[in-house]
Amino acid sequence: MEAKKYCRESRVIRTSRIFPNDVNNHNTLFGGRLMSDVDQVASISAARHSRRECVTASTDSVDFLHPIRTTDSVCFISYVAWTGTSSMEVFVKIIAEDLKSSVRRIAATALLTFVALDEHKRPTRVPQVIPETEEEKKLHETALDRASMRKQRKQKSKDVATFLNVDYP
Repeated sequence: MEAKKYCRESRVIRTSRIFPNDVNNHNTLFGGRLMSDVDQVASISAARHSRRECVTASTDSVDFLHPIRTTDSVCFISYVAWTGTSSMEVFVKIIAEDLKSSVRRIAATALLTFVALDEHKRPTRVPQVIPETEEEKKLHETALDRASMRKQRKQKSKDVATFLNVDYP
């Protein structure tokens, strides 16, 4: 397996229109719809980077910054920004473009973690990442802090799960 890959090798770009069945009662894109699209493009980035079957380990953050309306197109840009041993942090940038005025804005950002699996469905090593652009470098430089926070959050979730009830309601 290759030791390193460029972020651009995992880049996915998907642009689509917003239609009436995609929006909520505020006439803006459903958050759940955006999150589904984010997971789809991010999963492709993870597979491109690892060339393995991958599973979503966590959706670390989805930050909605500006509403996306039916007058907008929406562009999802994702790539692997950092890797651990078998895990990959995928960054997704969501850009809304008003199709009449051509004004573009960052509508949302998201970070997800995927794990690559071997043929026995066990975590397997992934190539390291080589960032090139300023954006990629900044995300890569700040990734260790986010990885540490993910581990802490996961442990807290496990602690909470120990006292949760699984009885049928």
